[in-house]
Amino acid sequence: MPQPSPPARPDQPMLGFGQVRHTRLRPQRHAFAYPTFFVLLPMRELAAYQGPLAINRRGAVSFHDADHGDGRPASQGGALAWLEQVLQAEGILDATGPVWLHCYPRVLGYTFKPVSFWYCHRADGTLRAIVVEVNNTFGERHCYLLDEPGAGPFWGAELSARKVFHVSPFCSVQGGYRFRFMRTQRDGVDRTVVRIDHDDAQGPLLQTSVSGTLEPITPASVRRALWGHPLMTLALMARIHLQALRLWLKRVPFHRKPEAPAAFVSR
Repeated sequence: MPQPSPPARPDQPMLGFGQVRHTRLRPQRHAFAYPTFFVLLPMRELAAYQGPLAINRRGAVSFHDADHGDGRPASQGGALAWLEQVLQAEGILDATGPVWLHCYPRVLGYTFKPVSFWYCHRADGTLRAIVVEVNNTFGERHCYLLDEPGAGPFWGAELSARKVFHVSPFCSVQGGYRFRFMRTQRDGVDRTVVRIDHDDAQGPLLQTSVSGTLEPITPASVRRALWGHPLMTLALMARIHLQALRLWLKRVPFHRKPEAPAAFVSR
């Protein structure tokens, strides 16, 4: 059964400490898991934020608007203005409530964001739409807009999208994704889990998840993130290429990169 929307949370940036898991089911089984951290940002309140997370400036851990959407800088409204433009173009006019962005930050000035999640709410706090923003290692970006007509997505419900964007040379651009987004609170612990499964014509192919416990961004939590993962985003790119080498050694078929889809957003 779909879960109801989680209770409202303080409008302050959060750090998530958790794990990324990835399992390939065929033609050769291949699995790995890495510890990670990420940020969850209240985008409507971010302009007024003052704290240990650097916003659109240099910092050990920082967020830059230009890393998302169409790359527009904060002086032109930044990533939030891009998101609102996308929603309006798609006829979603009631996502006027909180907007939270789940993404990787820049660490020591470097970032690579394989996937980011925009949680768009109505004024009453219910979830209206989710935008899944995907980057590949070829410098391309595409967004999947998840929207259940008449209701919007629900926490814990399975949402789907047809795959149209090239991500890995070991997966062809076919089939579709199944998404599940979960938020729970238990014994004072706030936790998030995102699952993304990829199915092709033969059935389930990839199972991926990112999970973590959330806490406010403080000087102490930023230090813990840096001490535990001092080169996190640089290591992320290195691990992508390491896993690609392992797949190649396992003789998993290689697919050449097709042209990026003409539309920047698919629904």
